[in-house]
Amino acid sequence: MLLRTLDLNLLKAFDALMDERNLTRAAERLSVTQPAVSATLNRLREALGDPLFVRTQRGMAPTPRALALGGPIKRILADIETVIQPTEFEPASAAFTVTVSATDYALRAVVMPFIAALRPQAPGVRVAVVQAHGNDLLERMERGELDLALITPQMSPPDLHSRTLFEERYVCVMRDGHPAAAADGLSLDVFCGLDHAMVSLMGGGFEGPTDDALARLGRQRRVMVSVPSFGMLLDLVRHTDLVALVPQRLLPGTAGLTVRPPPLEVAGFTKLLVWHARTHADPRQRWVRDQLVRACQADQGAGAEAP
Repeated sequence: MLLRTLDLNLLKAFDALMDERNLTRAAERLSVTQPAVSATLNRLREALGDPLFVRTQRGMAPTPRALALGGPIKRILADIETVIQPTEFEPASAAFTVTVSATDYALRAVVMPFIAALRPQAPGVRVAVVQAHGNDLLERMERGELDLALITPQMSPPDLHSRTLFEERYVCVMRDGHPAAAADGLSLDVFCGLDHAMVSLMGGGFEGPTDDALARLGRQRRVMVSVPSFGMLLDLVRHTDLVALVPQRLLPGTAGLTVRPPPLEVAGFTKLLVWHARTHADPRQRWVRDQLVRACQADQGAGAEAP
């Protein structure tokens, strides 16, 4: 395409069609009519000498030429957006939405303290929390559906920017007044003799990192209940004689639970904040990321002082 014929709206329409693969959805995203998108597509086809998108039963399928152009055009649009954005950002008057992908654990341990810190500084910034789905994380960020994700290094696609938030470790919890809570420590024999509960994110699992650590010692425990969330797990332990190993950062602010160090070493995990190159230089997003990191650091300090 000759530079003199280049139209930013053509690039935006192409990007929307690449993401949506559907004329109607692309039109809705661009806030124009479907005939307008069709006319823009015809202009693109004429300029590039390629059909770019062909109709299928499921929508519009990109041609090899369109697939080759998809990444470069998205980067061009991101660069243009960065150039035309204001150089100064005022949190108190800002009004935009940041979308965060988080697990049940990350929601309680990261997002809640982040929102508490964010609200007084930027009351006009909205936070949309969505469920974590690691298999399409990169694609959702490229499409602009997602700004930030809270994941582990094992789940992080290699093309994303990242920052380590903290290293998490596990502790053993039981209800206040539990027979095993009377002792100052928890022996391995007592630990293995108790009935346990655990989180199984995929559902139905009865083994995890604790069982791997026990197996290396030639021991095993009795896992009697598995649940899909840590919130449910803490409530379950609080109201039964079941015990559980949970990430330590979930405990500040909870009541009715006795905490004991586990009688064996159980591997913890690293929590990352990741984002796409599309938003890397955005001053609004950069400020939001800084606030999230600071909230984690402040929460970690508070947790270190908790009994």
